[in-house]
Amino acid sequence: MDILQILKDDYQRFPVDQTYSIYAKDVYFKDPTSEFRGVDRYQRTIAFIQAWFRHCKMDLHKIQQTGNRIRTDWTLSWNTPLPWRPRITIPGWSELTLNADGLIVSHLDYWHCSRLDVLKQHFLPKTR
Repeated sequence: MDILQILKDDYQRFPVDQTYSIYAKDVYFKDPTSEFRGVDRYQRTIAFIQAWFRHCKMDLHKIQQTGNRIRTDWTLSWNTPLPWRPRITIPGWSELTLNADGLIVSHLDYWHCSRLDVLKQHFLPKTR
């Protein structure tokens, strides 16, 4: 199992058809909005994203593995189903830790912006 290739493929089709078998049953997940344990809860979170957000896209910019740690740098974007359909963009990175069996036991997401910045994108269009 080439975990880096599986992750690359998962990012490309996110949030559809994710490979949950690469996660330990009691995987620890944390991002700026939530924190929980368990692959079943992770599956429900992804299902929520798939059902709620429109035109969801995860652009993978970089992936690297050092020992039992993997870092991915990405940009997540979607349209929120509000009447004006704002396009939301979150640049960030993930730090994944593998156990001795090669399963992900920890998945930590970080954002290069604040939760307030994300909220503002719903109401204040970005200017360039």
